Amino acid sequence: MPGRFVFVAAPPERLATLPALATLREDEGWTAVLRVEDADAASLSYDFVAAWITLSVHSDLAAVGLTAAVARALADAGIACNVLAGLHHDHLLVPEARVDDALAAIRALRG
Repeated sequence: MPGRFVFVAAPPERLATLPALATLREDEGWTAVLRVEDADAASLSYDFVAAWITLSVHSDLAAVGLTAAVARALADAGIACNVLAGLHHDHLLVPEARVDDALAAIRALRG
């Protein structure tokens, strides 16, 4: 997905006003994934700027091993990865500066 993305902490009353691409409620509060420009416009702080990679394989939520294989390939390349599982695809947020390396590591899994 084109763009630059960040994870931010957002109080529940702000979530409805944010163009969040993903949200997650944790014991500590809400996390939202936003485009950098949206986080900046909302004056929300962040420290990890990511590129968004969507795996083209149609994933099954009950499948075993896909996330582990991708995470292992990225870990072996020294690339951090945050996974968002959707109903149809898995999405990876990797350091923006390493997106080309991440894509190469994922493509190498095809054999």
